[in-house]
Amino acid sequence: MTRPSSLITAAALSAALLSAPPAATRAAAQSARELARWKAHAADVTITRDDWGIAHVHGKTDADAVFGMEYAQAEDDFKRVEMNYIDAMGRRAEFEGKDAVWQDLRMKMFVPVDSAKAQYERSPGWLKTLMDAFADGLNYYLYTHPDVHPRVIDRFEPWMALTFTEGSIGGDVTRVSTRDLAAFYGDTTVAVAEVPSWRREPSGSNGIAIAPKNTLDGHSLLYINPHTTFYFRAELQMTSDEGWDAYGAVTWGQFFVYQGWNRHAGWMHTSSGVDNIDEFLETVRKKDGRWEYLHGGSWHPVRTREITVPYRTDHGMERRTFTAYYTPHGPVVRKQDGKWVTTSLMYRPIRALIQDVRRTKVKDLADFRKTMELHTNSSNNTIYADDSGNVAYFHSNYIPRRDSSLDWTEPVDGSDPATDYRGVLSIDETPNAIDPEVGWVYNSNNWPWSAAGPDSPERSDFPAYVETGTHESPRGRHAIDLLEGKPHRLTVASLIQLGFDSHLPFFEATIPSLVEAWKELPAGDSLRAKLAEPVAVLEGWDERWGVNSVATSLAVYWGTALSRTMYSGAREADMSPSEYVAERMDPRDLVEALSAAVDGLGADFGTWRTTWGDINRFQRLDDSIEPRFDDAKPSIPVPFTSSRWGSLASFGARQYGTKKWYGNSGNSFVASIEFGDSIRARAITAGGESGDPGSAHFDDEAARYATGNLRVVYFYPAQLEGHTESVYHPGE
Repeated sequence: MTRPSSLITAAALSAALLSAPPAATRAAAQSARELARWKAHAADVTITRDDWGIAHVHGKTDADAVFGMEYAQAEDDFKRVEMNYIDAMGRRAEFEGKDAVWQDLRMKMFVPVDSAKAQYERSPGWLKTLMDAFADGLNYYLYTHPDVHPRVIDRFEPWMALTFTEGSIGGDVTRVSTRDLAAFYGDTTVAVAEVPSWRREPSGSNGIAIAPKNTLDGHSLLYINPHTTFYFRAELQMTSDEGWDAYGAVTWGQFFVYQGWNRHAGWMHTSSGVDNIDEFLETVRKKDGRWEYLHGGSWHPVRTREITVPYRTDHGMERRTFTAYYTPHGPVVRKQDGKWVTTSLMYRPIRALIQDVRRTKVKDLADFRKTMELHTNSSNNTIYADDSGNVAYFHSNYIPRRDSSLDWTEPVDGSDPATDYRGVLSIDETPNAIDPEVGWVYNSNNWPWSAAGPDSPERSDFPAYVETGTHESPRGRHAIDLLEGKPHRLTVASLIQLGFDSHLPFFEATIPSLVEAWKELPAGDSLRAKLAEPVAVLEGWDERWGVNSVATSLAVYWGTALSRTMYSGAREADMSPSEYVAERMDPRDLVEALSAAVDGLGADFGTWRTTWGDINRFQRLDDSIEPRFDDAKPSIPVPFTSSRWGSLASFGARQYGTKKWYGNSGNSFVASIEFGDSIRARAITAGGESGDPGSAHFDDEAARYATGNLRVVYFYPAQLEGHTESVYHPGE
């Protein structure tokens, strides 16, 4: 199913892919007309850097604002801007080598470059203008920074924006196994490094919206708390004389605010448990040298595409050319039980990009609902609030309408017309919670059935495929307890306190079972004496994290020791992990895991009586995409834990060949916003805005990040007075 590898002997291609052109060559490549266009944009753009290094970009037109915000992002971290488009276009193997071929093939199968170019030509004029400005801003940055050497992309094209319209971390396509893909298309020896399920950090985010009835000043509040790998997004503001005014988190290289707010409304996306990616078992046969698939009793030709994947070697660039197979359900990605398996996922790049942009300009709930009618925000739920007092939870925005009698969590029979999609569910057919009477909505990557407390949608009213979650999560229980139990006189500051509440519900539910298991040990059991003091520490603990807490260290090490079997056991028992540990796990396993935790702490730090702040650390040494950490280098303590234990504030930390645990995911951008007569907001970004280790803004927010001390957001020009570091036009 593949063609033999062949060497690309053209020196020009090798040079283009292996290194950036010298500055003189790059400059000479610009036409006079193009350079004049870039300089005209730059003259109409002003970038104001505040005292945290955050860019406030103002353009005469919307296109100018896009030009300026792309330029500003490139200034802050061009490497991450480029990497997102390398991945989006399937070009990682061009600098990483052969091991990345299958990742690139996967992307090229689902997001063809030729299709993106054609989609650009079909786009409405106003959107093409913005895409043109997107490419111009990045190209002008490269033109004015000849010392910057791209890994792969030394020239950006407008159509590239359509390859990357999903701003969340880990797009839908990443759920397709590269190992299975390789096995089908000719390589059964591919080894894909995978983190064991028990070691994977829960992904996702927290979003909370509070209606005026529950706030001190009678204004809506929004809490934005995405959990991603660190440094995944920039923080900036983009405004124009045409009325664009959006602030928030921008996924590197995109030209819209992904999670943020404008003068009237705000939006926060959380990863959804929706089932909207399906696999189809295809019945195929080969007739007269061509493949056919069966559907509705008739045979139809399988479509093919030739896909070439260049990859770097020590001797130059080589390439592999594949014949990829497609049915109307999507590309063939693997085999199962003698049948081909195709994967269907959303591919609507023009509509998606339109929705991304329009979302940032909404003025009220009616406007926002219109953007949702485009149905392209596939992998996310959305929390919304505005200055009219509206709050809402919107479930995943792309859900194919399907036969609800089928189990869509497993591959379905692609030959049966009963498996055909019947459009998408409308907003009214989706489990949302819009302006609930209770006056609040939230989501923490859990199911929608608790999104608004007593006013949540009823599970029985919807088909099973709208949500795959089967149990409430510890974070979900935590949020509900806080929202139902706190006095509802919330402010920007108290909403932040709520988001950093230190309770760990997992341990509240499970430690009593551990204590009971220890008490039931025979008097002569060696673990009874060994664990007497650690058990006493945990029994007397209030299940709250803190840098000075020994109990937090014990509990996290204990929970981590349990994780090897806890998750698989919970799945088999159809229970939540905390329920499984508390009610079903063998008592001996509970105490032996604590013994392992005591031994582990002793081995790593000399004693189990080690405070959590001595273990759990934030460190930023450089701007590597894959982080590195060093116990001998400075770091700062972080009190909050992984979200797996129910902490709303998340710090996904582990050892990296180190003794200390270092965070690389979790709280990345956090903001609390009040919508009233004016915007009042506080925010924080992990580390700092700049990716340059030599910049003052490389890690100037780290201490505030670790303590939840969010800084004031300078949303209005008047707020920048006295807080301005520099004002300039791109290229100056």
